[in-house]
Amino acid sequence: MITSAEAVEAMVEVVPCEEVPESLEKKRIDYLAERKRPLRARYAYGIIFLITSLWAWFVRDYAQRVLPELHYMKSCGSGGNDCFHTLGVLRVSLGSFIFFFLMFLTTSNTRKLCEARNAWHSGWWGLKFFILLISMVVPLFVPSDSVQLYGEFARVGAGIFLFLQLISVIHFINWWNKYWMPDEQKKQSCSLGLFMSTLFYIASMSGIAFLYSSHAMKSSCVLNIIFITWTTILLIVMMVISLHSKVNRGLLSSGIMASYIVFLCWSAIRSEPANEECNRQKQGNVNGDWSTILGFLIAICSIVTATFSTGIDSQSFQIKQ
Repeated sequence: MITSAEAVEAMVEVVPCEEVPESLEKKRIDYLAERKRPLRARYAYGIIFLITSLWAWFVRDYAQRVLPELHYMKSCGSGGNDCFHTLGVLRVSLGSFIFFFLMFLTTSNTRKLCEARNAWHSGWWGLKFFILLISMVVPLFVPSDSVQLYGEFARVGAGIFLFLQLISVIHFINWWNKYWMPDEQKKQSCSLGLFMSTLFYIASMSGIAFLYSSHAMKSSCVLNIIFITWTTILLIVMMVISLHSKVNRGLLSSGIMASYIVFLCWSAIRSEPANEECNRQKQGNVNGDWSTILGFLIAICSIVTATFSTGIDSQSFQIKQ
């Protein structure tokens, strides 16, 4: 009968000691490499979002002159007008919806790094870009009535997306607040946090004044006045809550969120038709100007920030008990 000591010696002879650390180290390296793939995937999806956003901008303002071939497509209507401007953007949006909904269906409920669905989520980019291209071409053959119907549903989806985006932006703002606000234990200076808080609130108040002067010049602009006034009330409420003794979290978080809310209000109001009497900014400037570029850049930054803050921490949408 073999004793326990003899069994241990036999195991040592079968598996050399130096091979065990090497095997564990190899597994650790493979695991870390697998963990980095989702981070690269976020960059890739961010690039896809940037490409589709630039394409939508191009289709809305410039494609009618650059792509005359679309004029001959039956689904694009007379002169190809149904594939440009607003309907053109809706077609790009429909293509993006097809692509990302397909990604959702094929990667939903992925829980482990070793699953095939995770490999599909983090790789196969050549095939994915080909699917994206097909997704962008398919809406060009969809009748205009169906595209307009999709646009009505897209309004609801945009509202839900904006709500989720706000939640993830709040998560990012909390991280930003911890990074910029001083640490009492380390006796750091609060000058940077105070300066940035003041800067964001000045920007917010300046934005409110600009909205009143450019989009609520007349008492007949009731809807614009309601939106701007409610935004102002939200700013005041956030500032009061931040200064309350039971909260005592400083003004930086509320200042950043105030600036973001003012931007959302501005984005909503400036989408009025150019011929509206309350939209003095767009009159005589159909294709947009610096404000279009600024709004486009801010929107991209906010959505990409929301995407990365959500992807870094999977608990962004979990409510703590």
